[in-house]
Amino acid sequence: MKIFYWSPFLSNIATIDAVVNSIKSIKKFDKKKKIQPYIIDATGEWIEKSDKTKNLNVISLDKKKYYNSLPKGGYVKSRLPQILIFLLSFNKLRKLLKHEKPEYLIAHLIISLPLLLFNIFDFKTKLIIRISGTPKMNFLRKFFWSKFSKKVKIVTCPTKTTYDNLKRLKIFPEEKLKILYDPVISIKHILINKNETIEKSLSKDTYILSIGRLTRQKNFSLLIKFYNEINKKYPDIKLVILGEGEERTNLEAQIKKYQLEEKIFLLGFKKNVFSYINQCQCFVSSSLYEDPGFAIVEAGCLNKIIFAADSKTGPSEILNESKRGYLFENDNYKSLVNNFYDYKNSSKEIVYKKKIEIKKYCKNFTFFSHYTKLIKIIS
Repeated sequence: MKIFYWSPFLSNIATIDAVVNSIKSIKKFDKKKKIQPYIIDATGEWIEKSDKTKNLNVISLDKKKYYNSLPKGGYVKSRLPQILIFLLSFNKLRKLLKHEKPEYLIAHLIISLPLLLFNIFDFKTKLIIRISGTPKMNFLRKFFWSKFSKKVKIVTCPTKTTYDNLKRLKIFPEEKLKILYDPVISIKHILINKNETIEKSLSKDTYILSIGRLTRQKNFSLLIKFYNEINKKYPDIKLVILGEGEERTNLEAQIKKYQLEEKIFLLGFKKNVFSYINQCQCFVSSSLYEDPGFAIVEAGCLNKIIFAADSKTGPSEILNESKRGYLFENDNYKSLVNNFYDYKNSSKEIVYKKKIEIKKYCKNFTFFSHYTKLIKIIS
């Protein structure tokens, strides 16, 4: 059985790992090798990620690799290359599906292209699309999805919140909606990497950690405001942020404004984040929206106290209304400050219980759990 994954991306996003890990879960647990998974490379984006796609099958739509020539960053800039990918890949993806006849096409990103193709042409392939978050249902999107939903075999949702939202909208028949948690955690990989040496200045339990692209979505400016407040009461705690992005200059200026250059560290992209998570005192996700929130799951798996903005999708569900961590009001640094003080004043028993609960819940995001549910869906 051939399964093709369609997920053209423009920047380092968690969806890349969702696709790669899904394929790795198949290769690891499909002992009889009945399934042959492939990634479709539209612009050279997956070739650029050769470190992640090593030993994985990648099919290129075009000999020309124009990924590095595409504009990236910002809402408008990201829409233009998506339109270009749509137009340039239309006929090539059609030919590939006609020729190769995979059993399934699983679409994560730019799902409008396969949706349109499957409604114009007849393929033997079955279409699975992944929808995350709570997409804004403008007239065009609602019309497009409703019109073309008949050709969709399955719609997978990475959280129950997304599932409930799509169920309420009634665009897709309820029987087509399935919850499929992303494969975030490879227990073996975490155990191997969690004890890797990091900067000597970052000793265990001396810093708060956050991970993500330096973009407006991740809302790290709020995190810096929060730290500026708690630093007055807890001056020995540092703040560490891992990731790169277009907001770096603005964040550095904000850090300088608060004179916190010796307390807040933007360490850039790190291939191994588990060693940093393992050493931190607690983890904070300040994102305006996440679904589900890979770094939150990774931190939970490593038994860390988690603070997350209540963005109504992933974090809220994962932390279960603060039973597995601390939810603070979205885009409200004072709410985060109050939650942090609450944590500091909590008994060891309360903190321990939250750690146990989050670690238990994060088992839903293991490679094995994803594989067993995916097989059930395609069977």
